[in-house]
Amino acid sequence: MQKNQNTIEYSITEQGMFPALFLENLDVLDPVFVIDDLFLKEDMTKYLKKSEYKCGRKRYNSIDLLKTVLFGFMDKGYITLRGLEENCKVNIRYMHLMHYQTPSYKTFGNFINEILTESAEEIFNTVFQYITEKEKIDLNHVYIDGTKIEANAGKYTWVWKKSAEKSRYKLYAKITALIEQINESLACYGLKMDTRTEYAPEYLELLIKKYSDIFGIDESAFVYGKGHRKSPQQRQYEKLKEYYCKLLEYIEKINTCAGRCGYSKTDKDATFMRLKRDHMRNDQLLPAYNIQMGICDEYIAVIDVNQYCSDMDCFVPLLERFCQTYGFYPQYPVADAGYGSFNNYLYCEEKGMEKYMKFPMYEKETKDEKYRTNPYRGVNFKIENGKLICPNGKQMLFSHLQAVKNNRYGRQEEVYECEDCSNCPHAEKCKKGDGNRTTTLNRELTAIHKEVLANLESTHGALLRMNRSIQSEGTFGVIKQDRNYRRIARKGKKAVTVEILLISTGFNLYKYHNKLKKSQKQVA
Repeated sequence: MQKNQNTIEYSITEQGMFPALFLENLDVLDPVFVIDDLFLKEDMTKYLKKSEYKCGRKRYNSIDLLKTVLFGFMDKGYITLRGLEENCKVNIRYMHLMHYQTPSYKTFGNFINEILTESAEEIFNTVFQYITEKEKIDLNHVYIDGTKIEANAGKYTWVWKKSAEKSRYKLYAKITALIEQINESLACYGLKMDTRTEYAPEYLELLIKKYSDIFGIDESAFVYGKGHRKSPQQRQYEKLKEYYCKLLEYIEKINTCAGRCGYSKTDKDATFMRLKRDHMRNDQLLPAYNIQMGICDEYIAVIDVNQYCSDMDCFVPLLERFCQTYGFYPQYPVADAGYGSFNNYLYCEEKGMEKYMKFPMYEKETKDEKYRTNPYRGVNFKIENGKLICPNGKQMLFSHLQAVKNNRYGRQEEVYECEDCSNCPHAEKCKKGDGNRTTTLNRELTAIHKEVLANLESTHGALLRMNRSIQSEGTFGVIKQDRNYRRIARKGKKAVTVEILLISTGFNLYKYHNKLKKSQKQVA
């Protein structure tokens, strides 16, 4: 029998191997060198709060923690605290940034909550300024868009403002009935408590004290449970206190809503909105935040976290934040039809900005010729000798002015009514109902729409529209789809803002590194 001649031995040695410096294994264009260069060129220590600890172990270096957190968001898009801890143990990039120390996830959590909360926006602005100096970013063209991201809150924890208001008015009626019942008991004493249509908590508190003094209420003598019968005074006193607590609850709910229609019990800053990605598949409202971003040359220049469902209400706060950061307003704010309102157009005129935001009917105005040339639209009625003429040749008489809701400029529309629609051959197509045709006109808004159409349909406008769809929508596509950021992890508007700022900072560094890699340039 022939012997096996294979004499090769396989073994695993436990001894160390060179190079001892793991950084030598990284490519010269590795993303970790972008972080090193950033901290070499920019002084980040001024954004880190110094804390003096008289006892306990030596603290981790704050600069190393900041480097690691920023690189984590640059590397992953969004990284969990436990993800940071794990990478510091096994990933040589994170080892290099932390100098081979391995902080726990609690250390990273405390660092973000206690130190970065106040300085996250300044760090974001510093990183953007660093990239601007390298890339010569144009801040006059800002591409604006928003997205609604689901909050870290329960799906069925809604509180609606209208519901709280209705319940409060029902409670007023119950309080009135209770006071009238108490007055029957007080009649023998010649006393009476005043009833009102609405009640304040302070007034109920006064009634409770007055009732307690009159009847000598001692809560320690109250009886409860089976076999005990409550006295009428105990029942009335407890009911009065119950209504007092309920009233405080309704007032708190209404005040928490503020200008919103409702909020979530588990995150009171989150508003219920309709999201494009509805995992419930039943078109249900979900707690979310409206994240607004302004993009310049593919980089995020400004962000704003809003609680409003409508993008129209978010346009002004975003540009005010832009001006506060950079000291001027952009010349060309470009946005989609969700931002084109009368308020926003006049705001652009006030601040010297060009109008490059689509209005809601922009697509129909430009693509649907039948709609654009429809002779029965009020804006297409002929004007002869300063008078508005309907398609039947009848004069449209001015009726009145009506105010437009939610308009801070006092916008009013002109309402016109046809002088006579009887026996009109165009009645079926022109109007609904049996009365004379009425139409509303706002000549100022119509003139603005014509100006916006001219801007957007020009060569420059077409390029800006194309760039907006590439840059702003592309940014959200990378963050949400490519980097899988679909749900907010933190609770409360302040904490959510910090989270979005860290994600945006990481995105800008990620984009900057990709451009360096494409051009094969080493960080200088």
